[in-house]
Amino acid sequence: MTFPEWTKPSIYGALGGAIAASLVGFTWGGWMTSANAQTMARDLAADEVTLAMVPVCVNMSATDPERTAKLAILQDLSGYRRRTAMMETGWATRPGSDAPNRDLADACIEGLALDG
Repeated sequence: MTFPEWTKPSIYGALGGAIAASLVGFTWGGWMTSANAQTMARDLAADEVTLAMVPVCVNMSATDPERTAKLAILQDLSGYRRRTAMMETGWATRPGSDAPNRDLADACIEGLALDG
């Protein structure tokens, strides 16, 4: 089977256009693969669950009989030590979980307004 002479540049042009459209779409157009979309959705869901749990953490701190002593310790610390101390208080543990959550500890510190 023979092709007309003009088909060769047309095929190269279509192939080059497809590659250019893909490059532009994935770099500047906001396109993404399904794996990246799933990762983004998972991260967003985890962030929203953490934000929803901040009032629970603040409530747990309000009902803790040792609140004053624990808040004094938290007030004296900063950075990762403050987060570690928050995790040790038990306030950053999600209901139904045995281990404290780092992200919830950070969000609870902000929710308690220890910095200001």
